[in-house]
Amino acid sequence: MTYWIVVGSEENTRIAESRGFDVFGFKSTRRNEVSKMRPGDKLIFYLTKIMKFGGIAEVTSEYFEDHSKVFKSEKKPGEDYPYRVKAKPEFILRPDQCLDVRQIAPGLAFTQRWGDNWRLAFQGNLREIPEEDYEKLASPMREAAKVGAQSDALSAGAARFRRARARRRRGG
Repeated sequence: MTYWIVVGSEENTRIAESRGFDVFGFKSTRRNEVSKMRPGDKLIFYLTKIMKFGGIAEVTSEYFEDHSKVFKSEKKPGEDYPYRVKAKPEFILRPDQCLDVRQIAPGLAFTQRWGDNWRLAFQGNLREIPEEDYEKLASPMREAAKVGAQSDALSAGAARFRRARARRRRGG
């Protein structure tokens, strides 16, 4: 199993999420890396503008090439992210759950060669990382997703309670 940091926009991650991760695309300059992906590999999403880690998905197919317009590029108009894999989300965090890269990245093994300039480790669209870094990222993201799910369940329960109370007050 290989672990990958996918460096990209929150928008493209949300596009994939809205499609159920039936496909995730990578830039035209990343064919060599994407061609190494196999089912079972893990994708960790680093969201560039907000500088946060936003979730994890598992690769479920070999890579393939597809030029249909799905993903967007702000820097390179016409970039169609042609190298793609199918994936399934393990969890995708809401913006308020995402983990701040500045708090985690300096302690990752793969950023050490850049020292104080660790941000350089996140240049490009795709980086292979060691399993130890995957665990350092996955564990707090799982916890954030679990807390978020519990909070959502509590909010939904409270909303049901309020609706039932309102019905009782109306006599219904």
